[in-house]
Amino acid sequence: MSEHETGTDLVARTAIDRRLAEIVKPAVEAAGFELVRLRLMSGKTRTLQIMADKAEGGIEIDDLGEITTMVSAVLDVEDPLEDAYVLEVSSPGIDRPLTRLKDFDTWSGYEARVETSELIDGRRRFKGMLQGIEGNEVLIEIEDQGQPVTIGLQFDWLSDAKLVLTDELIAETLRAKKDSGAINEADFDDIETDASEEE
Repeated sequence: MSEHETGTDLVARTAIDRRLAEIVKPAVEAAGFELVRLRLMSGKTRTLQIMADKAEGGIEIDDLGEITTMVSAVLDVEDPLEDAYVLEVSSPGIDRPLTRLKDFDTWSGYEARVETSELIDGRRRFKGMLQGIEGNEVLIEIEDQGQPVTIGLQFDWLSDAKLVLTDELIAETLRAKKDSGAINEADFDDIETDASEEE
């Protein structure tokens, strides 16, 4: 990936975030994970938020622990932050942020909220069904005067994008977890039986 591409995705936006992403990303990828988003949040004590996932999804708690250990080690060596900070490593969650062009292709057919840095046709916020990508454009079907219209937004124009929490998205996420073995249906049966015994 060229330097230009790294600068134009939404994984890291500010100069310090991008610098930190350059340090953290190789370590995360070497462990077989993907860096979804990195944000250094200011506050009394700064918080470095790192969101990671597996390429096929379904990251586990143990994985997050492994990433935390590796990232801490890399940051200790490079020491880009002079002040104290807290490291937070998390999974993207169901209504995940869409930070890379490929995310919009992966989640085609799902509803998303997209924001642009400049006004496009007098607006910055768009909500609609993702329709994949075409070149460097994100295709999204929006309502225009009651009619569905598919528009193309240049990926470079985007300032923020995330999936909308819908029943379809929840169902798909649970199905994917079940397929990967992350969820065992027997666990659910146990929970139900325990509950009925208590009554």
